[in-house]
Amino acid sequence: MTEHITTEIAVIGAGVVGLSVAEALLAQGHEVTLVDPNTPGMGASYGNAGTIADYAVMPVGTPDVLKNLPSLLLDKHSPLAIRRAALPSLMPWLLRFARQSLPGPTARNAAAIAGLLTGAAPLWQGLAQRIGGADILQHRGCLYLYETAAAYRAAGKDMAYRRTHGITVDLIGPDELARMEPGLPPVEGGAAFFPKAVFMSDPGQMVRLLGLRVLQKAGYQQCRADRLTRQLDGIIVEGPGLRLRARQVVIAAGAHSRALAAQAGDPVPLDTERGYHVEWDMAAPRLTRPTCPTSRGFYLCPMTGRLRVAGTVELGGLTLPPSPHRIAKLIEGARAIFPDLPEPSRDWMGFRPSMPDSVPVIGPSRAGADVIHAYGHGHIGLTLAPITAEIVAALVAGKAPPVDMAPYLPHRFA
Repeated sequence: MTEHITTEIAVIGAGVVGLSVAEALLAQGHEVTLVDPNTPGMGASYGNAGTIADYAVMPVGTPDVLKNLPSLLLDKHSPLAIRRAALPSLMPWLLRFARQSLPGPTARNAAAIAGLLTGAAPLWQGLAQRIGGADILQHRGCLYLYETAAAYRAAGKDMAYRRTHGITVDLIGPDELARMEPGLPPVEGGAAFFPKAVFMSDPGQMVRLLGLRVLQKAGYQQCRADRLTRQLDGIIVEGPGLRLRARQVVIAAGAHSRALAAQAGDPVPLDTERGYHVEWDMAAPRLTRPTCPTSRGFYLCPMTGRLRVAGTVELGGLTLPPSPHRIAKLIEGARAIFPDLPEPSRDWMGFRPSMPDSVPVIGPSRAGADVIHAYGHGHIGLTLAPITAEIVAALVAGKAPPVDMAPYLPHRFA
């Protein structure tokens, strides 16, 4: 039997973005109901690399990626790969991605991402304090690892560009790298060190704490939201066993947001990246900060009681099963760095909401602010959750958001 519920604001999606939005709205005194078929804080919010990546200004699509796109997508060993069964449905997205990888769009997209990343770490520090998770945040920076001298030399241009967007980064040689991370094997190249970067020793626990905080005051419907219908007196949200009437709706359903956005009148080119991680339980992980071997496309993440290896990009939609090959490539890559790693303790796959320009969709529906979009954050949803919440809360309050909204609005694709 379908239960009829009313609420002031329905937040569809209980990942880190939806939970952060709900926390901000509750702090303003709003009545909030979360709608999600799964346990709050699971999915990509649980399985990520744990980095507050305020240095990650570069979109996935760049001129270098565009130049190598055919070989990247068709090489199953590439850190950017595609499930061939999904290729026909992905073609419109890939064409947009190719256009967004040209020099002009790449520069615009990087600027748009940088506009959201400013202050990401302080915002997370404030949120972590409020929910009792401050000790989960680690302030030891992050490393991009360059295994060859050629890769290290080529990184200079990339890091110089990031500095133009306010990123603090130092290029360090092999000797300094060895002093910082003696557990790493020697490399010919060196590393880029982002000293201000913050990471979470347990992102799953952080998001669980956030969920507990929110559910003290918010309603929660463990249902799938399939349909949005605007009416004169509000919006009807429906799904199996669900009929909910809300004054406003925030779509924060991550990779599952596209159909709801279209029903709100905002077709967006959202698709899905499938992210993987593999974990090895160990009392003391072999690193003190997240380290990304850049040629391999993943992060080595020291987490509480385990080493997590997370990353790569697989375009493959929401329905295909996990790829044993992608998991095997993560294991192979981790053993290239740490050859004595045993069989992993566990593996995981989750869905990232991916836009062809790598810029999230945030802002009111073109048909009215009764629907607000908050999804499409790609690899940096964890990083951008608090600023997204701040923007949504401002929109709900009828105040000016803290950033220029033009680059993020849903109708930018019209």
